[in-house]
Amino acid sequence: MADDWTAKLETYLDGELSASEMRDLDAHVRSCPACAADVLGRLQLKRAVHSAGKRYIPSSEFRERIRKSIATKPRRSPIRMWLGATAAVALLLVAGLVSWSVRQQQMQRQQVFSELADLHVATLASANPVDVISTDRHTVKPWFQGKIPFTFNLPELQNSEFTLLGGRVTYIGQTPGAELIYQIRKHQISVFIFPDRAVGRELGSSSKSQKELSFNIESWDQDGLRYFVIGDANSNDLRSLADLLKKAS
Repeated sequence: MADDWTAKLETYLDGELSASEMRDLDAHVRSCPACAADVLGRLQLKRAVHSAGKRYIPSSEFRERIRKSIATKPRRSPIRMWLGATAAVALLLVAGLVSWSVRQQQMQRQQVFSELADLHVATLASANPVDVISTDRHTVKPWFQGKIPFTFNLPELQNSEFTLLGGRVTYIGQTPGAELIYQIRKHQISVFIFPDRAVGRELGSSSKSQKELSFNIESWDQDGLRYFVIGDANSNDLRSLADLLKKAS
């Protein structure tokens, strides 16, 4: 019989028995120490759980933060996604074209310098390196008139270590130009002059120092002409001759 009462204690505490059963069980609990102790223990457990549940009530700010974190994020528009992908592809294409253009320019510039180095070597190896032999700039300069489609000025070398040996007509691609031979100590230096529009596209407008094989090269554009000074003399000697040519022009 005690087990029957015990089985109904949980329902009794929840107030879910009929009125007559509630009265009967209430009377039993009052007269049964064991059931009374059981009811007291169950009541204390329920109150502890209820109290614990209220200890950690989230604030309204916390609830809102959680709600936003689990809210469904808006889907990106397919058109917007397509535009983003298109822009990314376009940027990659532009970067690729710029890189290709830079490489092409570098290759063309290197080709020009290599060709000039070959011309200089051919001059050094030739039994007749110049077509007009003279140390006088007033003799060498007029010799080129009618042979090339431009004119140029040569520097006065009286107070320098350089000696003019002469000059000849040369070509880079199909473009005619002038090659002048200078000497300093035991070194011969070639000075090439071409129309800038023929070779300057690959080289840009700034002065450049370059080394091709065992030769140093100085290059610059001036008054529509492109100058190249190339030789196995040290770079300071080439720079000094380049400065004299710049002043003369």
